[in-house]
Amino acid sequence: MSYSHKLRNLYFTRFAFAVLWVGLMFATAAKHVEPTALLTVLLVLYPLFDAGVVLWQMRANPEKDRAKMSEWLSIAVSVLVAIALGISSSTSLAAALAVWGVWAIIAGIPQLITAIRNRAAGGQVAQMLSGGISVFAGAGFLTQGIAGQAMMTGPAGYALLGAIFFLVSAIRLSLKLRKG
Repeated sequence: MSYSHKLRNLYFTRFAFAVLWVGLMFATAAKHVEPTALLTVLLVLYPLFDAGVVLWQMRANPEKDRAKMSEWLSIAVSVLVAIALGISSSTSLAAALAVWGVWAIIAGIPQLITAIRNRAAGGQVAQMLSGGISVFAGAGFLTQGIAGQAMMTGPAGYALLGAIFFLVSAIRLSLKLRKG
């Protein structure tokens, strides 16, 4: 199976996971403005899944000799964010929102770099846009969290947009693969 096939399958998987997570997050966050165990689990799960799929993508890449610093950075940041979200979301949703914002900013940069590097595989324009948007959305979440706002539906909406970008990338790769 080619790397483009693997990327397409990964992007469809990321889309499906994100849609499921968004549904659970909207349903949970709409009912709670205070920390709950379920919100904490959901908030921790998303960056851990992200770290796992970046690791899988890195291992699937046929360019084994290429420097993969941006991917390793993304994995490390996602794991650290999962820990920070676990701690912050159990005491303050505003703090968790600020942590989510910092993560979006930091994760957006390596996502953009990785998408630029993977552009030869196809379907990367949406990933480049997603990385750029992450930086701006993250700044908004950070600002809201610092201001004491605790509305966790924002990260769910952000994740839904990310899911759409993964779906677009998967479809574009599918079309490219059909053309040969």
